[in-house]
Amino acid sequence: MTTPHRVDVHQHLLPPAYRELMDRHEMTAGGWPTPSWDARSALAMMDRRSIATGILSISAPGTHFGDDAEARATTRDVNEFSAELAKDRPDRFGFFASVPLPDVDGALAETAYALDELHADGVVLLSNIAGRYLGDKEFEPLRAELDARATVVFIHPTAPRLPMLEGMPSPLLDYPFDTTRTAVHMAFNGVMSRRTRMKVILSHAGGFLPYAAWRFTVGAQFNPGTTPEGILTDLRRFYFDTALSSTPSALPSLLAFAAPGHILYGSDFPFAPEESGPVLDAFLDGYDGFEPGQLDAIDHGNAQQLFTNRYGGGGAQAAG
Repeated sequence: MTTPHRVDVHQHLLPPAYRELMDRHEMTAGGWPTPSWDARSALAMMDRRSIATGILSISAPGTHFGDDAEARATTRDVNEFSAELAKDRPDRFGFFASVPLPDVDGALAETAYALDELHADGVVLLSNIAGRYLGDKEFEPLRAELDARATVVFIHPTAPRLPMLEGMPSPLLDYPFDTTRTAVHMAFNGVMSRRTRMKVILSHAGGFLPYAAWRFTVGAQFNPGTTPEGILTDLRRFYFDTALSSTPSALPSLLAFAAPGHILYGSDFPFAPEESGPVLDAFLDGYDGFEPGQLDAIDHGNAQQLFTNRYGGGGAQAAG
C-alpha cells in the first residue's frame, strides 16, 4: 500500500447529533441523500486513497436552520465534536469551523472561539446565506475578522434560491453554478482585493470559474471601480480543490487558470459516491499534462504551504 501522503481539504463529517437534527428538520444537502459517516470509515477510506490528513467540515445545509439560538448551539456542538477528533488524531484530522450565519454576531463569536480555543484550521462558509452571496456588505464584519486573522476560508456550495430541476438534486448542477456565483460576487465587490490576508478555497475546482474567467472580465463595464485586469487578478487569488473535478475535461482548464500553488486535493467524502473515488484519483494520478513536481504539490505541497498553523508553511515550494 502506498504511504498516505495526500492532504484532503474537502472531506466532511456528520456528527450523530447533527445528523439527528438534520433529519428532524427534514434538511438535506440540496436533495442529496444524507450518507452514513463515522470516523473509522473515514480513516479506512483515507488509507485506501493515500490520504494522510483530512480537513473536515460540515457540508450543506450548514448549521443554521432558522433559529439563531439553536444555530449557535448546533454550531458549537459540531465544532467541539470536530476538535475532539482532531485532538485525538492530529496526524489524520483537522477541521474547518462552522459559523452560524446569517447571525453575524454569532459568527464572530464562534470564529474567535474556534480559532483561539479549539485551534481550527480555518472556517467553512456556504456559497449563499439564505440567498445572500458572500460579497454582500452584511458580511463585512466577519470578512474583516477572518482577514485580520489570515484565516483559511473554505467555501462550500449550497442550493441557490431556485427550484431544482426534476431529477437533478442541487449537487449535480446547481452547486458548481452557486460556487461560481459567489466567487464572482466577491471579486466584483472588491472583497478579494481588500481582504488579501484571508485565503479562500473554492470547492469543486471553482465550478465553471476557471473555464469562464475571461468572460467575467466584461463585467467591469457594469461595475464602476473595476477593470478587466483587476477582476482577473482577483479571481486568481482563489484556491481550488479537485473534489469531483480531476477529470480529463476539467483539469486542463483549472491548470490553465489557477495561480501557482493554488490547487489542492479534495475527496468530498462521504457525499461523493464511493465508487467514484478510485476513478477520480486515477484521473489525477494519470494526467499527462503536469509540470515536474506539480502532482506532488496538488497532493500535499500546496496545502502544507497554505496551512501554516499546521505545517509551518514547510511544504515544498508548490507548482500547482
